[in-house]
Amino acid sequence: MMHNLELYFQKSELIPAIVQEKGTGEVLMLAYMNRESLQKTFETGYTWFYSRSRQELWNKGATSGHLQKVVDLRADCDDDTLLITVEQTGNACHTGAHSCFFKEIWREDK
Repeated sequence: MMHNLELYFQKSELIPAIVQEKGTGEVLMLAYMNRESLQKTFETGYTWFYSRSRQELWNKGATSGHLQKVVDLRADCDDDTLLITVEQTGNACHTGAHSCFFKEIWREDK
């Protein structure tokens, strides 16, 4: 399948990518992709991102073994955010938590 990567980089060199777990629907993390990391994701079937702090590409789980196998990749209506559904091996967060979104800051009292 051919992908027109330019479509997703009209507004910025980086596009936010929300990573969601297949089966549970849990949001695992948010990271950023550039053209090269998105292309590598298409080529390998595993998530690749661009680290803004290290200014380099990284393959999620390459060091930890906590790989993310891509099962679905979608763009939002404006083509400026990606939603990636994955089969997660191990934990997604570098802290050891399954999801990066474990810090509760507000909840409606019932």
